[in-house]
Amino acid sequence: MQLKSFVCGHWHAGTSEGVPLRDATTGEVVATASSAGIDFAAVLVHARQVGGPALRRLTFHERAAGLKALAKRLMELKEEFYTLSFATGATRKDSWIDIEGGIGTLFAYASRGVRELPNGHVYIDGEPEALAKSGAFSGRHICVPREGAAVHVNAFNFPVWGMLEKLAPTLLAGMPAVVKPATATAYLTELVFRRIVESGLLPEGAVQLVCGGVGDLFGHLGAQDVVSFTGSASTAAQLRAHPAVIARAVRFIAETDSINSCVLGADAAPGTPEFDAFVREVVREMTVKAGQKCTAIRKALVPAALLEPTLDALRAALSKVVVGDPRREEVRMGPLASLGQRREVLARIADLRREADIVSDAVPDLVGADRDRGAFIPPTLLVARRPQAARQLHSVEAFGPVCTVLPYESNEAAITLANRGEGSLVSSVFTADDAIARELALGLAPWHGRLLIVNRDCARDSTGHGSPLPGLVHGGPGRAGGGEEMGGLRGVMHYLQRTALQGSPSTLAAITGRWQGGAREITSDVHPFRRTLPELRIGETLHSGEREVTLEDIERFAALTGDTFYAHMDEAAAKRNPLFGGRVAHGYFLIAAAAGLFVDPPYGPVLANYGLERLRFAKPVRPGDRIRVRLTCKAKSLRADKGYGEVTWDTEITNQDGEVVASYDVLTMVAAGPPDDEAGRSPPQ
Repeated sequence: MQLKSFVCGHWHAGTSEGVPLRDATTGEVVATASSAGIDFAAVLVHARQVGGPALRRLTFHERAAGLKALAKRLMELKEEFYTLSFATGATRKDSWIDIEGGIGTLFAYASRGVRELPNGHVYIDGEPEALAKSGAFSGRHICVPREGAAVHVNAFNFPVWGMLEKLAPTLLAGMPAVVKPATATAYLTELVFRRIVESGLLPEGAVQLVCGGVGDLFGHLGAQDVVSFTGSASTAAQLRAHPAVIARAVRFIAETDSINSCVLGADAAPGTPEFDAFVREVVREMTVKAGQKCTAIRKALVPAALLEPTLDALRAALSKVVVGDPRREEVRMGPLASLGQRREVLARIADLRREADIVSDAVPDLVGADRDRGAFIPPTLLVARRPQAARQLHSVEAFGPVCTVLPYESNEAAITLANRGEGSLVSSVFTADDAIARELALGLAPWHGRLLIVNRDCARDSTGHGSPLPGLVHGGPGRAGGGEEMGGLRGVMHYLQRTALQGSPSTLAAITGRWQGGAREITSDVHPFRRTLPELRIGETLHSGEREVTLEDIERFAALTGDTFYAHMDEAAAKRNPLFGGRVAHGYFLIAAAAGLFVDPPYGPVLANYGLERLRFAKPVRPGDRIRVRLTCKAKSLRADKGYGEVTWDTEITNQDGEVVASYDVLTMVAAGPPDDEAGRSPPQ
C-alpha cells in the first residue's frame, strides 16, 4: 500500500519508491511513504486562504460541535483502527491509550469549548483594566484566531493520540492544521485521517496531511503560523533554529523526550500500599507501548535502605511479563516500532551500562513471534549504585522498556537526582507521608511539567505516571522542550493572538460583546426579564426602586437561616468590630433583598438562575440604610441545540449615598424564543 498525503483539497500519491514501513512484529512491509511532488508553499497558502477563513466564520461553540461530531464518528470506526494498530507493535491495551485516548481528547475539548468559551468569535482574557480615574478610558485583553497555519510534527509512538491531541485545541481555536506524522507509523495516522476527511465534518482546508518528508515547508512559514512539535530534543533544536522560524518569530511549541523520574518515599516500605503501587507503576511504564513513551519512567529513585527489596520486587514482577505478537490476547508487551528503533535502544543501553549494572533483562520466550524478524527487546532493569557520580543516566534515554534504579539517602538527594535530567515532562512520588510529599513536590516542581503524587487513598483512581490528560498541561522545561500542550484552554491559547485593547468602555463593549463598567446603559420600559435571548441587548439595564433595611429584617433573616453571628445580633459585640461599629445586615440577606428588587415575577423567557460569580461585599449596611440595584446584561451566549442560552448580569447594590455595598454577576438561563412556542421547549432539568 502506498500512503497518500492530503493536501490542497485532494489526495497526493507521491512516488512509488517511497520509504518502506514494516510491521513491527513480522517485518512485512505494510506501506510505503513519500511526499515527493508536494508544493509545500501551496499547502500553507491553502491552509491560510481556505481553511482559516472557513474556521473563523464559525463560533467557538460551532467548532466544538464539529469536534464532538468527529469524535463520535471516529469512535464508531475504532475497531478498524485497532486492527491496523497491531502492526505498530502495540497491544490492544496500548492501542486503547492511543486510539480511544485520542478520540477522548476530542470529546474533552468539545465539552470545554461549550462550557468555557463563548458562542462567539472573541475570547476575553481577564477583567477590564481601569486606565483613567474618570472611568472614560480603559483596557481589556482579547484573544482571536491567528491567521496562519498550525504545523503539527508528531512522534511515531502515538500515531493517533499524537495527531488528535494537537488537532483538538487547534481547530477549537479556529486555526487550520497541517499534520506531519512520524513516518514509521504513518500508515495508522493516514487511515484515521482518511476517515476524518470522509466524514465531511470539517470545513475545506481545515486539515491537511503530509506522509513523508516535509521538504521546504519550514522555509515558507510566516509570522502568523505556529509549529507544534513532539519528538527528540535534538530534532526540536534543529527546527527551532530554522532561519524562517527565527526571522519571522514563528510561534514554536515543543514537547520532547525527557528523563522522567519516579520517587519511592522513605516511608513506603515493602508491604505498604505505596510500595506495591510504586512497583506496579514502574513495571507498567516499562512495558506499556514497550516503553516507547515520552512520559515513561527512566529513573526509579528508591531509599538506599529499600534498594534490595525494591529490586527483588521489580525483578519478580518483570519476570511475569508476556512478550510477543501484540495480536495475541495473553501478550502484555509487543515489539518496538521498528528494527531501527531496536538498534537505537540497544546502543543507548550500552551507554547506560557504563554507569549501571543490568539486574533484569531475561530474554523471554516470545509468544507467536520471531525474534529475528520482529523488533523485540526484553524489559531491561538496571541499577546505579553510585548515582551521584553518574552522567549518562541523566542525559541518555533508551526509548524502550528500560529503567534504571537509583538509591538515595535523603529527600534533598532524591530531588537533586531527579532534577539532574535538566527538565522533564513528569515525575511521580509514592508516599503516605504528606510532609515528604510536600518537600519532594516543591523541590521537583521547577524542573517538571507535571507531578503525580500517589498514596493509598488515590492509588485506585490514579490515571498513572505516563498519562497526559486534556485538562492538565503536557510539557516541561529545559530538555522537555519548554512548551505546553493541552492543559484545558491553555492549549487553545497557543493558536490565538492575545491583543490589548484600549478605548472607551462603550467602544470596548461593542468590540468584545461584553458590557463593562462605565459603558453606556440601555434602558426601556420593558423589563429585561421579558426579553428572549435574541431580543436582549448587551448593556440593557434595570435600575430598581429602593428598599429600607430594618432591624426586623435582620432578625427575621437570622431566625430563618440560623445565622446568628454576633455582627448581626449583638450590638455591644458588633461595636467592638472596627469594620462595623454596630449591628449590620447579613450579606446574603442583601443578595436576597436585591433579587426582590430586580426580579420580574411572571412566567417568561428567564428559565432559571444557576449561580453567582465574583461576589464581593464592599461596605456594611446598617438598619435604616436604603438599598437599590442596578442590573445590566453583561454577556450572553446561545446554546444553539438547546433552545436557550446563558446570560450574565452585572449587578451592583448601592446605598442611599450611591456607594457600592455589594457587586456580583447573576447567571441565568434565558429562552431563545417565546417560552410557549410551537417547539414546546421546556426549562432545563
